[in-house]
Amino acid sequence: MHHNNLANPGPLGLMGFGMTTILLNLHNAGFFPLVSVIISMGIFFGGLAQILAGLLEYKKGNTFGLTAFTAYGCFWLSLTGILLLPQMGLAEKTDAVFLGVWLALWGVFTLFMFFGTLKANRALQFVFASLTLLFALLAIGNITGEKSVLTVAGYEGMICGASAIYLAMAEVINEQLGRKALPVGEIAKA
Repeated sequence: MHHNNLANPGPLGLMGFGMTTILLNLHNAGFFPLVSVIISMGIFFGGLAQILAGLLEYKKGNTFGLTAFTAYGCFWLSLTGILLLPQMGLAEKTDAVFLGVWLALWGVFTLFMFFGTLKANRALQFVFASLTLLFALLAIGNITGEKSVLTVAGYEGMICGASAIYLAMAEVINEQLGRKALPVGEIAKA
């Protein structure tokens, strides 16, 4: 009898999201300029690794994981495109208001994805709730031109990214140890 035990691709996707989110939001909070380390992480870890994790979630039959990781991987690739295409002479630079509209659309998508976490663990709920708030702050900051809102978004984004890293490591460590060493706030099944 053949048993197909597939590995959990979630931690890879969560780490790609979490680490890239922290780096970008260190920039948004004013600590670092927007440099190649952020762009590279956006392409390769936030982008490609999340898309890979999403495709692996497909193999496991996880529609939520497929949608989340593939979509947010494409978010990172499109964000790097928004930044790089004008520098390469391939497109006009996007103004802050239209960037805010783009971020608001991602916020709406993320809010709906948050509703999909309501039967999941509290850690995943926090990741999506804090990401919804992050997109709202980034959209408002870009549309209004309020730099202070973008700074607040940077700090909030670092918390969001850190929560994704925590969940990723909790999933890896708990599986490796065969026990719940790092709590994720499991929801009791009715």
